[in-house]
Amino acid sequence: MSSKPTKPAPPKTKDRPSDDFYPTPEYVTRALLKREHFNGTIWEPACGAGDMSEVLESHGYDVRSTDLNDHGYGAAGVDFLTQTAIDPRIGAIVTNPPFICAEQFIARALVLNPGKVALFLRLSFIEGKRRYRQIFRDHAPARIWAFSGRVTLLPKGNPGGRPKNGFMAFAWYVWDDRRFNRSTELGWIGDE
Repeated sequence: MSSKPTKPAPPKTKDRPSDDFYPTPEYVTRALLKREHFNGTIWEPACGAGDMSEVLESHGYDVRSTDLNDHGYGAAGVDFLTQTAIDPRIGAIVTNPPFICAEQFIARALVLNPGKVALFLRLSFIEGKRRYRQIFRDHAPARIWAFSGRVTLLPKGNPGGRPKNGFMAFAWYVWDDRRFNRSTELGWIGDE
């Protein structure tokens, strides 16, 4: 994996927010916390409006919330993809990265290696020869928690509107520094 991040611009379409911002439903984060425990401070580097950070905090975690864009929560203007060091108090990175740069988020998180990384991604992210060669062959996640039902994500500002991508399967991909280069366990998230 290259340690130098690249930052492609999200596609600008009528139906897709320009900054690829889709808030994470609370139950998605709660489902992760039923299955995973984190040590130290959790860094949420794509915190958006704080949806995930607030759930983590409500479960007793100390959370550092940052985002490249200002969505009214956390520290804005922090580009996770350019970070070269990590605060030693950070024990985990937990986020729903913008899909357009999910691979770069994985690469940066694994370079920073806080101990544990959990990213909420499309289940289909596991597919592909290039991703296998660039990520999964040498840095297999310890666990993948697949949602048995589809998760509906709505763009910011459309909380009661029609779902834009409720037809996709999602999963939590969890890297644990004690489990690099080993086989990946698959678990299911049922009705939560």
